[in-house]
Amino acid sequence: MLKRKNFSIFILLLSVFFTVYSCNSNKSAVDKSELSKTSLKDAFEGKFHIGTTLNAWQIMGRQPEEIKVATENFNSIVAENIMKSARIQPNEGEFNFELADEFVKIGEENNMHIHGHTLIWHSQAPDWFFKDEDGNTVSKEVLTQRMKDHIHAVVGRYKGRIHSWDVVNEAIEDDGSYRKSKFFEILGEDFIKLAFEFAHEADPDAELYYNDYSMAIPGKRAGVVRMVEKLQYEGITVNGIGMQGHIGLNNPSISEFEKSIEDFGKLGKVMITELDLSVLPSPWGDAGAELSDTYEYEDKMNPFPDGLPANVEQQFTRRYVEYFELFLKHQDKISRVALWGVNDGNSWKNNWPVRGRTDYPLLFDRENNAKPVVKELIELAAAN
Repeated sequence: MLKRKNFSIFILLLSVFFTVYSCNSNKSAVDKSELSKTSLKDAFEGKFHIGTTLNAWQIMGRQPEEIKVATENFNSIVAENIMKSARIQPNEGEFNFELADEFVKIGEENNMHIHGHTLIWHSQAPDWFFKDEDGNTVSKEVLTQRMKDHIHAVVGRYKGRIHSWDVVNEAIEDDGSYRKSKFFEILGEDFIKLAFEFAHEADPDAELYYNDYSMAIPGKRAGVVRMVEKLQYEGITVNGIGMQGHIGLNNPSISEFEKSIEDFGKLGKVMITELDLSVLPSPWGDAGAELSDTYEYEDKMNPFPDGLPANVEQQFTRRYVEYFELFLKHQDKISRVALWGVNDGNSWKNNWPVRGRTDYPLLFDRENNAKPVVKELIELAAAN
Protein backbone atom coordinates (compact mmCIF):
# COMPACT_ATOMS: atom_id res chain seq x y z
CA MET A 1 0.00 0.00 0.00
CA LEU A 2 2.82 2.36 0.94
CA LYS A 3 4.69 1.56 -2.25
CA ARG A 4 1.61 2.28 -4.37
CA LYS A 5 1.15 5.62 -2.61
CA ASN A 6 4.79 6.55 -3.21
CA PHE A 7 4.45 5.59 -6.86
CA SER A 8 1.37 7.83 -7.20
CA ILE A 9 3.26 10.74 -5.66
CA PHE A 10 6.13 10.10 -8.09
CA ILE A 11 3.74 10.17 -11.07
CA LEU A 12 2.20 13.40 -9.78
CA LEU A 13 5.61 15.08 -9.38
CA LEU A 14 6.64 13.89 -12.82
CA SER A 15 3.48 15.36 -14.28
CA VAL A 16 4.15 18.72 -12.60
CA PHE A 17 7.74 18.68 -13.89
CA PHE A 18 6.72 18.13 -17.51
CA THR A 19 4.00 20.77 -17.24
CA VAL A 20 6.52 23.37 -15.99
CA TYR A 21 9.08 22.30 -18.61
CA SER A 22 6.46 22.55 -21.33
CA CYS A 23 5.47 26.04 -20.22
CA ASN A 24 9.09 27.20 -20.15
CA SER A 25 9.73 25.66 -23.55
CA ASN A 26 6.69 27.40 -25.00
CA LYS A 27 7.80 30.69 -23.38
CA SER A 28 11.24 30.27 -24.97
CA ALA A 29 9.64 29.59 -28.34
CA VAL A 30 7.47 32.69 -27.98
CA ASP A 31 10.49 34.79 -27.02
CA LYS A 32 12.43 33.56 -30.06
CA SER A 33 9.40 34.18 -32.25
CA GLU A 34 9.08 37.71 -30.93
CA LEU A 35 12.77 38.35 -31.52
CA SER A 36 12.43 37.22 -35.13
CA LYS A 37 9.90 40.02 -35.65
CA THR A 38 12.11 42.65 -34.03
CA SER A 39 13.96 45.10 -36.25
CA LEU A 40 17.45 46.41 -35.58
CA LYS A 41 16.14 49.83 -34.61
CA ASP A 42 13.66 48.30 -32.16
CA ALA A 43 16.33 46.06 -30.67
CA PHE A 44 18.68 48.97 -29.96
CA GLU A 45 15.98 51.40 -28.85
CA GLY A 46 17.11 53.19 -25.70
CA LYS A 47 20.74 52.14 -26.16
CA PHE A 48 21.94 54.25 -29.11
CA HIS A 49 20.77 55.26 -32.56
CA ILE A 50 21.43 52.60 -35.19
CA GLY A 51 22.02 54.28 -38.53
CA THR A 52 22.78 53.82 -42.20
CA THR A 53 24.00 55.87 -45.14
CA LEU A 54 21.90 56.94 -48.11
CA ASN A 55 23.41 57.52 -51.55
CA ALA A 56 22.16 59.77 -54.34
CA TRP A 57 20.26 57.02 -56.19
CA GLN A 58 18.36 56.06 -53.06
CA ILE A 59 17.58 59.69 -52.21
CA MET A 60 16.31 60.29 -55.77
CA GLY A 61 13.88 57.39 -55.38
CA ARG A 62 15.56 55.05 -57.84
CA GLN A 63 16.14 52.29 -55.27
CA PRO A 64 12.85 52.08 -53.31
CA GLU A 65 13.62 48.58 -52.02
CA GLU A 66 16.80 49.90 -50.40
CA ILE A 67 14.95 52.83 -48.83
CA LYS A 68 12.52 50.27 -47.43
CA VAL A 69 15.39 48.37 -45.80
CA ALA A 70 16.74 51.64 -44.39
CA THR A 71 13.48 52.88 -42.91
CA GLU A 72 12.42 49.51 -41.50
CA ASN A 73 15.73 48.67 -39.84
CA PHE A 74 17.43 51.96 -38.94
CA ASN A 75 16.41 55.07 -37.02
CA SER A 76 19.23 57.38 -38.14
CA ILE A 77 20.48 58.42 -41.58
CA VAL A 78 23.48 60.24 -43.00
CA ALA A 79 24.12 61.22 -46.63
CA GLU A 80 27.09 59.52 -48.29
CA ASN A 81 28.27 62.28 -50.63
CA ILE A 82 25.60 64.82 -51.52
CA MET A 83 26.25 67.19 -48.62
CA LYS A 84 30.01 67.45 -49.05
CA SER A 85 31.11 70.96 -49.97
CA ALA A 86 32.14 70.29 -53.58
CA ARG A 87 28.69 68.78 -54.26
CA ILE A 88 26.53 71.25 -52.43
CA GLN A 89 28.43 74.43 -53.49
CA PRO A 90 30.37 73.53 -56.65
CA ASN A 91 30.85 77.21 -57.52
CA GLU A 92 31.05 80.14 -55.14
CA GLY A 93 27.59 81.24 -54.11
CA GLU A 94 25.86 78.56 -56.23
CA PHE A 95 24.26 76.10 -53.84
CA ASN A 96 22.49 72.94 -54.92
CA PHE A 97 20.23 71.81 -52.09
CA GLU A 98 17.87 69.65 -54.16
CA LEU A 99 19.12 66.25 -53.03
CA ALA A 100 19.95 67.44 -49.52
CA ASP A 101 16.36 68.64 -49.14
CA GLU A 102 15.07 65.22 -50.26
CA PHE A 103 17.44 63.50 -47.85
CA VAL A 104 16.17 65.53 -44.91
CA LYS A 105 12.59 64.93 -46.04
CA ILE A 106 13.13 61.15 -45.93
CA GLY A 107 14.43 61.42 -42.39
CA GLU A 108 11.59 63.63 -41.21
CA GLU A 109 8.87 61.54 -42.82
CA ASN A 110 10.21 58.44 -41.06
CA ASN A 111 10.90 60.13 -37.70
CA MET A 112 14.63 59.45 -37.96
CA HIS A 113 17.67 61.04 -36.36
CA ILE A 114 19.39 63.01 -39.16
CA HIS A 115 23.16 63.49 -39.23
CA GLY A 116 24.93 65.95 -41.56
CA HIS A 117 28.16 64.94 -43.30
CA THR A 118 30.40 66.89 -43.70
CA LEU A 119 31.02 70.64 -43.54
CA ILE A 120 34.81 70.95 -43.81
CA TRP A 121 36.88 68.20 -45.43
CA HIS A 122 40.00 68.56 -47.54
CA SER A 123 39.21 65.61 -49.82
CA GLN A 124 36.01 66.88 -51.43
CA ALA A 125 36.34 70.62 -51.06
CA PRO A 126 35.87 72.67 -54.26
CA ASP A 127 39.03 74.19 -55.72
CA TRP A 128 37.56 77.69 -55.66
CA PHE A 129 37.63 77.62 -51.86
CA PHE A 130 41.39 78.15 -51.92
CA LYS A 131 42.02 80.25 -55.05
CA ASP A 132 41.26 83.75 -56.29
CA GLU A 133 40.11 84.55 -59.82
CA ASP A 134 43.73 84.56 -61.00
CA GLY A 135 44.44 81.12 -59.55
CA ASN A 136 46.51 82.37 -56.65
CA THR A 137 46.14 81.07 -53.10
CA VAL A 138 43.68 83.19 -51.16
CA SER A 139 44.45 85.04 -47.93
CA LYS A 140 43.45 83.92 -44.45
CA GLU A 141 40.68 86.50 -44.43
CA VAL A 142 39.17 85.29 -47.70
CA LEU A 143 39.20 81.60 -46.76
CA THR A 144 37.75 82.38 -43.35
CA GLN A 145 34.87 84.29 -44.96
CA ARG A 146 34.26 81.51 -47.48
CA MET A 147 34.14 78.92 -44.72
CA LYS A 148 31.73 81.07 -42.72
CA ASP A 149 29.46 81.69 -45.70
CA HIS A 150 29.40 78.00 -46.59
CA ILE A 151 28.73 76.73 -43.07
CA HIS A 152 26.12 79.37 -42.28
CA ALA A 153 24.29 78.65 -45.53
CA VAL A 154 24.24 74.87 -45.12
CA VAL A 155 23.72 74.53 -41.38
CA GLY A 156 21.37 77.53 -41.32
CA ARG A 157 19.13 76.01 -43.99
CA TYR A 158 18.57 72.90 -41.87
CA LYS A 159 18.55 74.57 -38.45
CA GLY A 160 16.44 72.52 -36.08
CA ARG A 161 16.04 69.76 -38.68
CA ILE A 162 19.49 68.17 -38.90
CA HIS A 163 20.27 67.03 -35.38
CA SER A 164 24.06 66.59 -35.55
CA TRP A 165 26.94 67.42 -37.87
CA ASP A 166 30.41 66.20 -38.76
CA VAL A 167 31.87 69.70 -38.68
CA VAL A 168 35.46 68.78 -39.55
CA ASN A 169 36.51 65.50 -41.14
CA GLU A 170 39.94 63.82 -41.14
CA ALA A 171 42.21 66.65 -40.05
CA ILE A 172 44.63 64.58 -37.96
CA GLU A 173 47.30 62.20 -39.25
CA ASP A 174 47.95 58.75 -37.78
CA ASP A 175 50.90 60.09 -35.78
CA GLY A 176 48.71 62.73 -34.15
CA SER A 177 49.99 65.68 -36.17
CA TYR A 178 47.79 68.01 -38.18
CA ARG A 179 47.16 67.04 -41.80
CA LYS A 180 48.86 69.53 -44.10
CA SER A 181 45.73 70.27 -46.10
CA LYS A 182 44.96 73.52 -47.94
CA PHE A 183 42.85 74.56 -44.95
CA PHE A 184 45.83 74.04 -42.66
CA GLU A 185 48.28 75.59 -45.12
CA ILE A 186 46.31 78.85 -45.21
CA LEU A 187 44.78 79.05 -41.73
CA GLY A 188 46.84 76.69 -39.59
CA GLU A 189 45.06 74.68 -36.92
CA ASP A 190 42.64 77.56 -36.38
CA PHE A 191 40.55 76.38 -39.34
CA ILE A 192 39.09 73.69 -37.05
CA LYS A 193 38.23 76.21 -34.35
CA LEU A 194 36.61 78.51 -36.90
CA ALA A 195 34.54 75.71 -38.42
CA PHE A 196 33.06 74.75 -35.04
CA GLU A 197 32.43 78.40 -34.16
CA PHE A 198 30.56 79.00 -37.41
CA ALA A 199 28.52 75.80 -37.10
CA HIS A 200 27.48 76.66 -33.54
CA GLU A 201 26.49 80.17 -34.64
CA ALA A 202 24.33 78.77 -37.42
CA ASP A 203 22.50 76.27 -35.18
CA PRO A 204 23.22 76.51 -31.44
CA ASP A 205 21.12 73.40 -30.73
CA ALA A 206 22.81 71.02 -33.19
CA GLU A 207 25.37 68.54 -31.84
CA LEU A 208 28.80 69.11 -33.37
CA TYR A 209 31.34 66.33 -33.95
CA TYR A 210 34.89 65.85 -35.13
CA ASN A 211 35.11 62.73 -37.36
CA ASP A 212 38.15 60.67 -38.46
CA TYR A 213 39.35 57.20 -39.48
CA SER A 214 41.90 54.82 -37.89
CA MET A 215 40.94 56.19 -34.50
CA ALA A 216 42.21 53.10 -32.66
CA ILE A 217 45.82 54.02 -33.50
CA PRO A 218 47.39 55.32 -30.26
CA GLY A 219 49.16 58.26 -31.91
CA LYS A 220 46.02 59.44 -33.66
CA ARG A 221 43.95 58.94 -30.52
CA ALA A 222 46.34 61.15 -28.55
CA GLY A 223 46.38 63.80 -31.26
CA VAL A 224 42.59 64.00 -31.44
CA VAL A 225 42.32 64.19 -27.65
CA ARG A 226 44.86 67.05 -27.55
CA MET A 227 43.02 68.93 -30.27
CA VAL A 228 39.54 68.57 -28.76
CA GLU A 229 40.74 69.33 -25.23
CA LYS A 230 42.33 72.54 -26.49
CA LEU A 231 39.18 73.58 -28.35
CA GLN A 232 36.96 72.91 -25.36
CA TYR A 233 39.36 74.75 -23.05
CA GLU A 234 39.00 77.76 -25.34
CA GLY A 235 35.22 77.57 -25.02
CA ILE A 236 34.53 76.06 -28.44
CA THR A 237 31.49 73.77 -28.64
CA VAL A 238 32.57 70.26 -29.59
CA ASN A 239 29.90 67.83 -28.42
CA GLY A 240 31.62 64.64 -29.43
CA ILE A 241 33.89 62.58 -31.62
CA GLY A 242 33.06 60.32 -34.53
CA MET A 243 35.13 57.15 -34.82
CA GLN A 244 34.97 55.80 -38.36
CA GLY A 245 34.47 52.05 -38.21
CA HIS A 246 36.18 50.82 -41.36
CA ILE A 247 37.30 47.53 -39.87
CA GLY A 248 38.62 44.19 -41.10
CA LEU A 249 38.55 40.64 -39.81
CA ASN A 250 41.80 41.19 -37.91
CA ASN A 251 42.30 44.94 -37.60
CA PRO A 252 42.02 47.09 -35.60
CA SER A 253 42.29 45.35 -32.26
CA ILE A 254 39.17 45.61 -30.14
CA SER A 255 41.25 46.52 -27.09
CA GLU A 256 42.73 49.58 -28.84
CA PHE A 257 39.31 50.54 -30.21
CA GLU A 258 37.95 50.37 -26.67
CA LYS A 259 40.72 52.61 -25.33
CA SER A 260 39.69 55.25 -27.86
CA ILE A 261 36.01 54.99 -26.90
CA GLU A 262 37.01 55.47 -23.27
CA ASP A 263 39.32 58.43 -23.92
CA PHE A 264 36.96 60.14 -26.35
CA GLY A 265 34.04 59.48 -24.01
CA LYS A 266 35.70 61.72 -21.42
CA LEU A 267 35.42 64.63 -23.87
CA GLY A 268 31.80 64.17 -24.93
CA LYS A 269 29.61 61.78 -26.84
CA VAL A 270 31.04 59.13 -29.16
CA MET A 271 29.60 58.13 -32.50
CA ILE A 272 30.69 54.99 -34.34
CA THR A 273 30.52 56.25 -37.92
CA GLU A 274 30.98 54.73 -41.37
CA LEU A 275 30.90 51.19 -39.99
CA ASP A 276 31.69 48.37 -42.42
CA LEU A 277 33.60 45.12 -42.09
CA SER A 278 35.72 44.12 -45.07
CA VAL A 279 36.48 40.42 -45.48
CA LEU A 280 39.00 41.08 -48.25
CA PRO A 281 42.78 41.37 -47.90
CA SER A 282 44.15 44.88 -47.51
CA PRO A 283 47.25 45.89 -49.48
CA TRP A 284 48.75 47.49 -46.37
CA GLY A 285 47.36 45.09 -43.78
CA ASP A 286 45.29 47.50 -41.69
CA ALA A 287 41.95 49.29 -41.82
CA GLY A 288 42.87 52.82 -42.83
CA ALA A 289 40.77 54.91 -45.18
CA GLU A 290 43.05 57.37 -46.95
CA LEU A 291 41.11 57.86 -50.18
CA SER A 292 44.15 58.96 -52.16
CA ASP A 293 45.67 55.49 -51.75
CA THR A 294 44.64 53.11 -54.54
CA TYR A 295 46.10 49.85 -55.73
CA GLU A 296 45.99 47.94 -58.99
CA TYR A 297 43.76 44.91 -59.23
CA GLU A 298 45.19 41.49 -58.50
CA ASP A 299 43.27 38.20 -58.35
CA LYS A 300 44.53 37.54 -54.84
CA MET A 301 42.89 40.80 -53.77
CA ASN A 302 39.47 39.54 -54.93
CA PRO A 303 39.22 36.03 -53.45
CA PHE A 304 35.39 35.79 -53.20
CA PRO A 305 33.86 37.06 -56.47
CA ASP A 306 30.96 34.58 -56.31
CA GLY A 307 30.07 34.65 -52.61
CA LEU A 308 31.51 34.05 -49.17
CA PRO A 309 32.56 30.57 -48.02
CA ALA A 310 30.70 29.43 -44.90
CA ASN A 311 33.77 29.71 -42.68
CA VAL A 312 34.39 33.33 -43.75
CA GLU A 313 30.71 34.17 -43.18
CA GLN A 314 31.07 32.79 -39.66
CA GLN A 315 34.18 34.92 -39.05
CA PHE A 316 32.30 37.95 -40.37
CA THR A 317 29.38 37.34 -38.01
CA ARG A 318 31.60 36.71 -35.01
CA ARG A 319 33.63 39.87 -35.64
CA TYR A 320 30.54 42.09 -35.91
CA VAL A 321 29.09 40.57 -32.75
CA GLU A 322 32.35 41.23 -30.88
CA TYR A 323 32.28 44.88 -31.89
CA PHE A 324 28.62 45.30 -30.96
CA GLU A 325 29.35 43.70 -27.61
CA LEU A 326 31.90 46.49 -27.16
CA PHE A 327 29.40 49.16 -28.25
CA LEU A 328 26.77 47.86 -25.85
CA LYS A 329 29.32 47.74 -23.03
CA HIS A 330 29.92 51.47 -23.59
CA GLN A 331 26.38 52.48 -24.52
CA ASP A 332 26.54 55.20 -21.84
CA LYS A 333 29.14 56.98 -24.01
CA ILE A 334 27.87 56.12 -27.51
CA SER A 335 25.06 58.12 -29.11
CA ARG A 336 25.00 56.49 -32.55
CA VAL A 337 26.33 53.50 -34.48
CA ALA A 338 26.00 53.97 -38.24
CA LEU A 339 26.65 51.54 -41.08
CA TRP A 340 28.28 53.01 -44.20
CA GLY A 341 25.71 51.78 -46.69
CA VAL A 342 22.41 49.93 -46.87
CA ASN A 343 23.60 46.76 -48.61
CA ASP A 344 26.76 45.14 -49.95
CA GLY A 345 26.05 46.22 -53.52
CA ASN A 346 26.33 49.94 -52.81
CA SER A 347 29.33 49.77 -50.49
CA TRP A 348 32.38 51.80 -51.46
CA LYS A 349 34.52 48.87 -50.33
CA ASN A 350 33.84 47.11 -53.63
CA ASN A 351 36.10 49.65 -55.32
CA TRP A 352 38.57 50.76 -52.65
CA PRO A 353 41.49 50.39 -52.30
CA VAL A 354 41.34 48.04 -55.31
CA ARG A 355 38.76 48.67 -58.02
CA GLY A 356 36.47 45.92 -59.25
CA ARG A 357 36.49 43.73 -56.16
CA THR A 358 33.46 42.05 -54.60
CA ASP A 359 33.21 42.75 -50.88
CA TYR A 360 30.55 41.89 -48.30
CA PRO A 361 30.96 44.49 -45.55
CA LEU A 362 27.40 45.33 -44.49
CA LEU A 363 24.45 43.75 -42.69
CA PHE A 364 22.26 43.24 -45.77
CA ASP A 365 23.27 41.39 -48.95
CA ARG A 366 22.97 42.56 -52.54
CA GLU A 367 19.35 41.35 -52.70
CA ASN A 368 18.51 43.33 -49.54
CA ASN A 369 18.19 40.20 -47.42
CA ALA A 370 19.30 40.39 -43.80
CA LYS A 371 22.43 38.34 -43.19
CA PRO A 372 22.63 35.87 -40.28
CA VAL A 373 24.53 38.51 -38.31
CA VAL A 374 21.38 40.66 -38.05
CA LYS A 375 19.57 38.01 -35.99
CA GLU A 376 22.68 37.66 -33.82
CA LEU A 377 22.79 41.42 -33.18
CA ILE A 378 19.10 41.58 -32.31
CA GLU A 379 19.49 38.74 -29.81
CA LEU A 380 22.62 40.41 -28.40
CA ALA A 381 20.74 43.69 -27.88
CA ALA A 382 17.85 41.86 -26.20
CA ALA A 383 20.29 40.34 -23.72
CA ASN A 384 21.89 43.69 -22.90
